[in-house]
Amino acid sequence: MDPFLSLLHSFSSGMTESEVGSLKFLCRDKIPKRKMEGVRSAVDLFALLLEQRAVAEDDVDLLVTLLRAIKRLDLVEQLQQFLEEGQANAPDQPDPNEKPFDVIYENVGKDWKKLMRRLGLPEVRIDKIEAAYPKDLNEQVFKSLREWQKWKGKDAKVDDLIEGLRACYLNLVADRVEQ
Repeated sequence: MDPFLSLLHSFSSGMTESEVGSLKFLCRDKIPKRKMEGVRSAVDLFALLLEQRAVAEDDVDLLVTLLRAIKRLDLVEQLQQFLEEGQANAPDQPDPNEKPFDVIYENVGKDWKKLMRRLGLPEVRIDKIEAAYPKDLNEQVFKSLREWQKWKGKDAKVDDLIEGLRACYLNLVADRVEQ
């Protein structure tokens, strides 16, 4: 999986409709009107910007300008960190689009808070995720895994996830992650 595409995908999952609308407006001179009509999400917009070669992993100036214009300095910071590190993830660090996160996402369910506590994620962050997605268990699991990964940074290891799963008596999930 291309780390740059994963980064753009993670950006899009956290954007509001209003932010996507603002980005579309700002890109009117970069993307033909006909193509812009089909844009329904930030993923669609990023795909067009990549297709038009307005954005690339080695040319993110426009992306930085757009993110600053919509006041998403948190995403600018993530992008700069990505560029400084050369890759979004260290070799042993879980990528939410790869197997360990998929297995956990599909199997942890309502035990996600217990797992996050075992992994050391602060209670405030857990509460914030629960409040942001009160009726969407899948999104709570996904966002909590992403939040743990951001919180731990380079110290986020697959082994820690497995250890946390086992501590929560989720041994079948841990076995599947190990495979």
